[in-house]
Amino acid sequence: MKILQINCVYAIGSTGKIVEDISNLCTSNGDEVLILYGREAKNIASNVIKISTEAEAKIHSMLSRLTGLDFSYSFFATQKAIKVIRQFNPDVVHLHCLNGHFVNVYRLLAYLKHEKIPTVLTLHAEIMHTAGCEHAYDCMKWVEGCYGCDKIKGYLTRIYRDDSKLAYSKMKESFDGFENIAIVSVSKWLENRAKQSAIFRHCHAKFITIENGLDLQSFVPLNINPLKEKFDGKNPIILHVTPNFNHPLKGGKYVIELAKKYPEWSFIIVGYNGNITLPSNVTTIGHTKSKEELSWYYNIADVTLLTSKRETFSMVCAESLACGTPVVGFRAGGPESVFIGDFARFVDYGDVRELGEAINEMITLSPNIDATLINKKFSAKNMATKYRQLYKEIIK
Repeated sequence: MKILQINCVYAIGSTGKIVEDISNLCTSNGDEVLILYGREAKNIASNVIKISTEAEAKIHSMLSRLTGLDFSYSFFATQKAIKVIRQFNPDVVHLHCLNGHFVNVYRLLAYLKHEKIPTVLTLHAEIMHTAGCEHAYDCMKWVEGCYGCDKIKGYLTRIYRDDSKLAYSKMKESFDGFENIAIVSVSKWLENRAKQSAIFRHCHAKFITIENGLDLQSFVPLNINPLKEKFDGKNPIILHVTPNFNHPLKGGKYVIELAKKYPEWSFIIVGYNGNITLPSNVTTIGHTKSKEELSWYYNIADVTLLTSKRETFSMVCAESLACGTPVVGFRAGGPESVFIGDFARFVDYGDVRELGEAINEMITLSPNIDATLINKKFSAKNMATKYRQLYKEIIK
């Protein structure tokens, strides 16, 4: 098979690594794989092409802010992408995260639809079935058509038009009549949401869930941990891993609230970027230097704490379980469909009392997580194999 993947980044971040994992497995099976990406540093791999320049991406970003249309623009990058697709002549095109101001999504989809190229679209967030919201939260306007959204307004156009209504209309038009497309969600929760959207209502889509895979050679239970002496104590350790502690929707304030309420617990925050005074039982760590170092923190913890308001999957949940550490958090959509058996507890968002009780229960139970279940559910190889099988099905 000839497979072409498109993503915002390559080999970095969760989606960039997923693209790399799929590429590696397909290549090892004799497939020819080409990857197009738009942002971050240029990759020297022979089968990887960066289609956008940072200058064009910045212009795209500026125009998006002015007009409220995130997925237009990037004329030259889109031209390059279409030219490469035409020359490579793939059997299937796999689209991942198309946000990041590096491609004209409407034009790219129109080309794939017109040329009847079998296409796989993986939803890592809610961007593609709304007017462009990463997470729609409690808003349900997107089911029939976004309108009057304060989050999608251009500085220049907000006076005379409804930018969210236009963005939704343009996305729907891009999918209307698409004959050969599979829409993949990273959790069953996200698939159920995507199926409701009018954007996908008039395309001939196959809906399927394929959960994200992990590097299970890095995220494993450890007998020897370099951090053991530093954090060895009698107090239970509660770990919170976050890409942005300051973001209000990541729920950092609830971690602090819990630390104040339970001084007998030791809290570790990995990825801390705040500048506020924290309780004395909180230790902060910047971003870890490797997956192996992050695995050390999961392994010394008694519980991993999730406080996001919304997650479509939660790699933190999967990584923690793979290291043998149970998870407690707020109900956020995706994580509830990721957890396994008795190894996770989820409570209503913002309910700190219930959250503390769930943590206490998990510390007391100290469940022994079945590594066989983890390997079957979260293996990157299994994930990539499912995608390869889907490619075969869609090109028949």
